[in-house]
Amino acid sequence: MSNPAERVLIVEDEPSTRLGLTELVRTWGFAAESAADGEEALQSVTSFRPSIIISDLVMPRMGGLELLKALKADDTECTVVLLTAQGSVETAVEAIKEGAYDYLTKPIEPQRLKILLDKIVERQDTRREVKALRRQLREQGSFGSMIGSSASMRKVYQIVEQAAPTSASVLVWGESGTGKELLAKTIHQLSPRAQQPFVAINCAAIPETLLESEIFGHEKGAFTGATDRREGCFELADRGTLFLDEIAEMTPATQVKLLRVLQERTFRRLGGRNEQTVDVRVIAATNVVPGDAVKNGKLREDLYYRLHVFAIELPPLRQRKEDLPLLIQSFITEFNSRNNKRVSAVEPAAMKVLEQYHWPGNVRELRNVVERAVILSSGEFLESKHLPPYVAETPAPAAPTGGMSLTPGMTVEEAENRLILLTLDHARGNKTRAAEILGISLKTLHNKLNKMRGRTAEETISS
Repeated sequence: MSNPAERVLIVEDEPSTRLGLTELVRTWGFAAESAADGEEALQSVTSFRPSIIISDLVMPRMGGLELLKALKADDTECTVVLLTAQGSVETAVEAIKEGAYDYLTKPIEPQRLKILLDKIVERQDTRREVKALRRQLREQGSFGSMIGSSASMRKVYQIVEQAAPTSASVLVWGESGTGKELLAKTIHQLSPRAQQPFVAINCAAIPETLLESEIFGHEKGAFTGATDRREGCFELADRGTLFLDEIAEMTPATQVKLLRVLQERTFRRLGGRNEQTVDVRVIAATNVVPGDAVKNGKLREDLYYRLHVFAIELPPLRQRKEDLPLLIQSFITEFNSRNNKRVSAVEPAAMKVLEQYHWPGNVRELRNVVERAVILSSGEFLESKHLPPYVAETPAPAAPTGGMSLTPGMTVEEAENRLILLTLDHARGNKTRAAEILGISLKTLHNKLNKMRGRTAEETISS
């Protein structure tokens, strides 16, 4: 359904066509006026201020192409659709290069025009939303639900602006706690799919034997324990967005099936015979560099290229510490409301501690620290005594080569093992705390430690 606030200007020199199109557009809920040629249209633009112009290409005095160029020269923000006879399609294509949104050939098919107008309305809504977000970013240092005005985050916002209005796949990567799911939700909220479902699934948190069923669903009796038919995430996210976190933890066999769905837009439930058709936008995420995951055989190369239409890397918090004040203030506001507190700011000494800390758990860890501090606070300011001891007592690393050194030729697994051991040491051997900082479950941490011990034992035996 169209937005009644959308104004459409019909520019057509043939009176009966002009009147017919104007009345037709009005029946769809638009506010519509008309003009007999380009010059008259330019006068109407000033008074009527249309957001959409439907203009004939060939008219006396000023045609559609000249009108388009004049609007462009005046920096007028509106979407132009051209109407053309069969013989002037080449000129219409030239007009699209000049900035026209699309063209329709005469005689106009009402249904095609209606579909085109609805698409334009969606596009206009998205553009207005992004414009409002840009203003919000300038005034408040935030972009939708995402917070930060650092150069690295502004680059992220630029890609989000480009990606959001489309249905293209997006691949996001960054360390645990950097906000990958929040980024995916922001893209969804800024897209034409915003009113449709957003479904998230963590591929690392579900046993391999159940992951395929979770994603594609299953029929009754498909496997032991399948007592009923169940819809998978693709069906639940139909017409919306599916967020697949930790995509590199998915088995190669399931990756093949996922690739087929992305290419064909069809799939079968486990144990099913019928093909299901879906319209789902996929946003995938991983906490490792995707190129490394491909080299290490964790991510299929063909799936990587299929997901890599838009690629967004989220920077770790330690690389954008200028965003700390904005993030902290946002969390203080959130937890004041939730806990009936009246904290207004952070004391300078406490802020210095927060700025010196290296935040291995990124924004997720910062949020937890601020929540704890707000709860402990009894006054207007957060003080150093409200911060966890491991934050207050940990000096900033002197250089990247301090506690953990990375060298060319080191595998991702070796780097991960060093990070785990460093974090355990930082947490004074507290595995629960270490798992929280790393952004993984305690079970996953135990599995990784057992794997490391097994390797150490093998090396000892072989030596």
